[in-house]
Order: sequence, then C-alpha cells, then structure tokens
Amino acid sequence: MKVEIRVPDIGESISEVTLATWLVDNGDIVALDEPLCEFDSDKATLELPSEAAGQIEFVAEEGEDLKIGDLVCYIDTSKASTDEVAKEESSEDKEEESAVVSDEKKEEGPTSSTYAEAHPSPAAKKILAEKGIDSASVKGTGVDGRITKEDAEKAQAPKKAEPVVEKQESKVEPQSGLRSERVEKMTRMRRTISRRLVEVKNNTAMLTTFNEVDMTRIMELRKQYKEEFIEEHDVNLGFMSFFISACTAALQRYPDINAYIDDESIVYHDYCDVSIAVSTPRGLVVPVIRNTETLGFAEIEKEVKRLALLGRDGKLSLSDMEGGTFTITNGGVFGSLLSTPILNQPQSGILGMHKIQERPMVINGEIVSRPMMYLALSYDHRIVDGKEAVGFLVAVKEYLENPERMLFNI
Repeated sequence: MKVEIRVPDIGESISEVTLATWLVDNGDIVALDEPLCEFDSDKATLELPSEAAGQIEFVAEEGEDLKIGDLVCYIDTSKASTDEVAKEESSEDKEEESAVVSDEKKEEGPTSSTYAEAHPSPAAKKILAEKGIDSASVKGTGVDGRITKEDAEKAQAPKKAEPVVEKQESKVEPQSGLRSERVEKMTRMRRTISRRLVEVKNNTAMLTTFNEVDMTRIMELRKQYKEEFIEEHDVNLGFMSFFISACTAALQRYPDINAYIDDESIVYHDYCDVSIAVSTPRGLVVPVIRNTETLGFAEIEKEVKRLALLGRDGKLSLSDMEGGTFTITNGGVFGSLLSTPILNQPQSGILGMHKIQERPMVINGEIVSRPMMYLALSYDHRIVDGKEAVGFLVAVKEYLENPERMLFNI
C-alpha cells in the first residue's frame, strides 16, 4: 500500500513552502515519524515527519515550490516488513562471515557492516561536498552509523601539507582577472524579506529620529553585578535586558508607538510584546518576547538566550515569531555606528541599537571620554507624531542613563 505524504497545513498566513533539503535518500526504508525533509516557509524552517513506515519514493525535488496539500512523496508500507526480514537474514550471514575472519584481517580495523554506516544523508552529503571532505573520514552518529547533518557540520577538513615551491628563474606571466558569474535562486525567506521591506517603504510614512545615550552607568552595573547575576540566575547580564525594559517603560508612557493602523482604526495594545531581530544563516528572523511589562531582567535574558539559540539552529517555530508590538534591532554587534531601521509591519515603531564607542563629551564644563551609543527610532508618521517619537526616544535615553528608574518604575 502506498501512502501519500502531502504538504501539511502550517499556518493561516502560509500558502506555499519550498522543499529545502531531503533528509533521506530516495528508496530508503523510513520509520514512522522519521523526519523526511525540511521546508522553508515565509517565517521558519520546518521538518516533515513520515506518516508511515516503509520505502520512500520522491515526487518533489529540492528547491521546488509547493502549495499546501501538494504531494511530496509516497511511502510504500508493504516494503517495510520485507526489508526487515532481509535485514535480519543479512545480519545473520554477516555474523557467520565474521566468525571466520583471520587475525590479520581483524588488525586492519572494523569494516562497514551496513549501508547506512559512513553513508551521509543528502543534507550531510551536500555539506561535506562544500567542505571538500571525504565521507569515509567522518564518523556517523545516526542510526546504524549514518552520517547526519550535524556530523557534517562539525566535520573538519584535514589540513593539507603546504607544497614546496622551487625557485624558478623564468618569469611567470600574470593571469588576467576572472569575471565569472553565478545565478542562485533566492530562498523563500529572502524573497519574503524582500517583499515585506518594499511593502513597508510603499505603505507607511516612515520617519527616523536619532539620539545618543551614555552607557557608563549600565556598564558599571554589569561589571559590578555580572558574577552574582550569573550565579543567581544562570544567565549572563547583557545589554538587551536594559534596552527591552527601557523600551517597555517608554511604550507604556507613549501608547501610540505600541499601536498599529487597521484600515481606518487604530488598535492599541495594553501589553508589550517586544520583537528582537536575530540574524541567522538563513536570513533575518524576528522572534517575540511576550508580556515584557511583567518580566524582570533575568527572565528577559533567559528568553533572549533561548530565542537566539533556536534562531541559530534554525528551530524557531511559527508561534515564536507571530505577533509583536514593537521591535528592537542591534546593528552594533556587526560594527554599525548609525542606521535607519525599517519598520516591522504592522508595528509602528522600531529601535535601532548601535556600536558603543568612546567619544569626547562635555560633562559639567569638562571634556571627558564616555562610552556612547547612537539610538535610532523609526516610526510610522501616520499614527505617531514627531513630538511623541522624540519624547519616546528621550524617555528611553533617560531610563538607560539612569537604570535605577526602571527598578523603581519612576
């Protein structure tokens, strides 16, 4: 009996996905609930589990765009039991053969006893090929010694001996510069990002206002309480907890920035769900920390760490990224000194953090060196007036320069 495996209903806003990578080979015997392939959706990468045990027959190809409900592959359930019997018989034969192996043969080391051993999955095979690593040199940790995607990612190419170059008296003619080109299909996530950015520019009246913040007090607090904070909460005291808490307090004072336009109405949020922009190998994702008005510094830091690790490993779910009433993006980790962040629709505001840089400042009539950061607030001018935007950014600045105010809610 052949079971049809189709693209499942992933979410209300998703009607199409891209088959990114097959995790098994065509013709493999797969188990129930074994991951078959990875889909790239508009927001995340998702695995498709097998709905039955049996032999897989591919229908869709890697890189193919599929709609919800499209056929992906077949699972022939009649092949499962037959293959298991064959596998057992093969195992018995191999045991008999191994009993008569000579001592000389044993010293040569163990040999592969199954097809899976030292055989990479399609995703692992692609990664190893890119690294130029022979699969025979990689030890697999998957079922029956199969080389998994994680094994391939951890594998290191052997160091090559540097060739000895003999000196030659003859002159070598210089080669002309290469002018090769290559064309690559955009990933679904990149296409979605591109479309949404253009929509924001075309459909909002976006404006950006700037300010700068003296990070001296925050850096002093982090230095003073860093070790105690880690011991107490088992998480590092970073900058994001200060910025998220400051923005949350400011959003409660300026509710228009925590709202959005819905046709001819304005929807105000009585809660603060702060999105944090995270750069991943697959592109920019924006997971959400919910109800930040109820969270302390330690709880925020734990959420930031959890979401960042999920984003890095490509394991963020759709629920992790749905919603959000305000966004914070940190270009400073890449060295950006100043930028104009683009709104994350339908939100009305986004705060850009930047690189901390020692700069001369005039304090009480004296020139002193201070760790300064530029802040940029982009906002939708259709709903947020300039006065409110500037007031919000000044409030964030005051909270950051006097973090004690956040603790006492003043």
